[in-house]
Amino acid sequence: MSTMARWAASPCNGPLPNSARSLFPLITGMPCCPIPMKRYDNLIAGTWVQGTESAPNINPSDLDDSIGDYARADAAQTDQAIDAAFEAAALWGRTTPQQRADALDLIGSEILARKDELGALLSREEGKTLPEGIGEVTRAGQIFKFFAGEALRIPGEKLASVRAGIDCEITREPIGVVGIITPWNFPIAIPAWKIAPALAYGNAVVFKPADLVPGSAWALAEIISRAGLPAGTFNLVMGRGSVVGQRMIDSPKVAGISFTGSVPTGRSIAQQCAQQMKKFQLEMGGKNPLLILDDADLKLAVDCAVNGAYFSTGQRCTASSRLIVTAGIHDRFVAALVERLKLLTVGHALSPGTHIGPVVDASQFRQNLDYIEIGKAEGARLLFGGEPLTRSTRGHYLAPALFTETEASMRINREEIFGPVASVIMASDYEQALALANDTPFGLASGIVTASLKHSMHFKRHAQAGMVMVNLPTAGVDYHVPFGGRKGSSYGPREQGSYAAEFFTTVKTAYVSGA
Repeated sequence: MSTMARWAASPCNGPLPNSARSLFPLITGMPCCPIPMKRYDNLIAGTWVQGTESAPNINPSDLDDSIGDYARADAAQTDQAIDAAFEAAALWGRTTPQQRADALDLIGSEILARKDELGALLSREEGKTLPEGIGEVTRAGQIFKFFAGEALRIPGEKLASVRAGIDCEITREPIGVVGIITPWNFPIAIPAWKIAPALAYGNAVVFKPADLVPGSAWALAEIISRAGLPAGTFNLVMGRGSVVGQRMIDSPKVAGISFTGSVPTGRSIAQQCAQQMKKFQLEMGGKNPLLILDDADLKLAVDCAVNGAYFSTGQRCTASSRLIVTAGIHDRFVAALVERLKLLTVGHALSPGTHIGPVVDASQFRQNLDYIEIGKAEGARLLFGGEPLTRSTRGHYLAPALFTETEASMRINREEIFGPVASVIMASDYEQALALANDTPFGLASGIVTASLKHSMHFKRHAQAGMVMVNLPTAGVDYHVPFGGRKGSSYGPREQGSYAAEFFTTVKTAYVSGA
């Protein structure tokens, strides 16, 4: 066991050993038991401000390990952040593309240089395995680098008018103050793909991260605070969604809300923003299918299923929780999948060899167990896993669960579970498999494993999803192309890539007469 893993597995072992301190400069010298936790404040108008209250950030791999006390703002502090952003927006919006590009490139470079340290922090607070945590941080750095480039190529047009002697110019301008509300499952990548384009296109930001994962958000904010932005351009306001998020939604000074989270919350945000004529962008979840056809390569099919359904503890909106398998390969696929699941190690996120980390918190853990009981009560067969696990540290460990003999109408196939739980639905042929894939209120990602060019081409056209994967896991997308879905999964302009400009800018048409 490595030095870092031994330290992580010991709840009261004192400060992190010197040999591993390079991975934890934010938390070094901080014993987990006898000495009070370090306090992490909000960033408002360029100043670190103590919250009206605070809450501990608990490691789901070790419930005796608190990473620190993180501030929680009240409505008044949220208003201060919004006022600061509103004041700074005009100044930041008038900066040159080069100034914005330089700032974003600086942020991206520091994130990438510290990817091991920040990845360890992310895994410690969210429960992703260390390779997954480092991978997510790397993506966040790449996103800032990408949007540094986008700041230099904000599109526009110049057209001749239908009237003689007049030119038309179409330009994009920042919308002003953007309120950003992010979830716990990707605590640095999702903030990055919202914050980076907001800043690249000249907007000011008020950022509220999820309560469960303030550590990565604070670390990102600390990096941004040193990038040379005018005070108030970027504000971190940690706290409850019912307080901080609601204040952002209600404020007339906030021009747009970019939200990723649950469907009920997203619908509520949509209703409130529409009443105010406020711009909004929503990413809300998925119940993604992965089709396995008779001609699929069996090893590839199992690889795609395990990666998509169970890695990141199944806590991804792009997770393939419905495995739709045609009859000719069904039994062989299920048997091979079970054998692969037996080889997976569930354990501490920072321990070498862990394939699946813990569920993020007690509430999500209970929800997963409830859905497993619902599936059994509906008549599905729990073929593998689904039971709580005991490890050397107290944590939210759950064996990956696989249901077979399920029907499309079952709740476990209709509702997003958001955990390491997948179900197999057998289909007679491709046509029925496609119909089952589209039989969902969601439409984020959809995948197929097949050797048939005919079926893969047809599936790309007819899958009712914003993102389609052929012979790839449903979970896993690039940062330079649009991200988003259809139906109940998404609403508003796409995120990421050049398409991000649709939300973070507004279009202006100007007419100029030569007379």
